[in-house]
Amino acid sequence: MTKADLVKRVSESTGIIRKDVAAVTDALFQGIKDILAEGHHIEIRGFGTYRLKSRKPRMGRNPKTDEKVKVPARTVPTFKFSREFKNSVIKTKIVS
Repeated sequence: MTKADLVKRVSESTGIIRKDVAAVTDALFQGIKDILAEGHHIEIRGFGTYRLKSRKPRMGRNPKTDEKVKVPARTVPTFKFSREFKNSVIKTKIVS
């Protein structure tokens, strides 16, 4: 599913025109990025938590040359689904 598919589905279920749903969706995603960039975490109860994690420096390996490569410390965004969300998804069938 793409963002356009999500916008279409929300538009159909709420009766709000797609243009307005797309604007709110874009603002939501931008807000999440901005808040994480400020170093804060976001907890959406019943859905999940966005937060930043620090990764320690480590020695990696170039798979083509097998050469050892130093991987520097970095901060990465992560998302953890809530238990409630996981349980509701587990109960549904997977459609391929």
